[in-house]
Amino acid sequence: MLGGMTEALHLTSGDCCGELLRHSDVPGEVFVWHDVLYDGPVRVPGWPSAEALAARANFLSAFTAGGLSVVEVESTLSQQYQVLKQRGERPLVLWFDACLFDMAMLVHVIARLADTNTAGVELLVVDAHPAVVPYDGLGQLSPVQLAACYPQRAPLGDDQVVYAQRVDAAFAQQDDAALQALAAEHDAPLPWVPAACARWLQERPDPLTGLGRLASLALAAIRSGHSAPGELMRAVFTADGHPVFWGDISLWAAINDLADRNVVQISGPAPRLPQWTEGVRVADFAITPQA
Repeated sequence: MLGGMTEALHLTSGDCCGELLRHSDVPGEVFVWHDVLYDGPVRVPGWPSAEALAARANFLSAFTAGGLSVVEVESTLSQQYQVLKQRGERPLVLWFDACLFDMAMLVHVIARLADTNTAGVELLVVDAHPAVVPYDGLGQLSPVQLAACYPQRAPLGDDQVVYAQRVDAAFAQQDDAALQALAAEHDAPLPWVPAACARWLQERPDPLTGLGRLASLALAAIRSGHSAPGELMRAVFTADGHPVFWGDISLWAAINDLADRNVVQISGPAPRLPQWTEGVRVADFAITPQA
């Protein structure tokens, strides 16, 4: 076992990383936060009310095309905030990647900790690893590699807390002017945030096509002959800049939207790609340009 902080709580952004941490020599309890905090309704400032959680649950249920029920999501969100509220003086280590998904979540968690207690909080953001190129996130590392990153953690600074509150508000309000200002900053207290804000702004609809960057990359890949979802995902993954912030749910949602626009055609056991577990295999689908 690594020395110190045997009672620490380790908070991270993905189930994959969470499971790897549990199998590492890093001491303490692992908790995974679930949400897509760069988009959708978020109450700022302050602790989320019951109404705010309900609005968030409705958004996330719609984001997964009903794959996650409103009741299930609302319960999960409520439990997550209770973990922060009930932490007390327990040491907390925040394990995050440098991508948009993680940065939006990180600033939100820090902002909510500011409502309760930021003492004893340490931050560990891994934005590169010599053994993994290209590197996109902690889920690519082994338990041994994760444990080797542990000494890199550093105490959360007051300037980082204030900055996180500002960024969290910009995402919650979808304030393009604020996000553009953040994207242009140099020497930010959380240095990975400007690139994350810039990437989110690229998802704003193009004036000519009405598509954001992810949908545009997906359409280009489909038009170049990638019809199988797996190869299509690899093509879009390669075309987008690293670190990649999206997963299959977001990509399938973008492709389903392209189908709704009559730009592509989806063939398979269902009219649309499954955005959550629906009893059908994604491999059984094909996506082609609309004639």
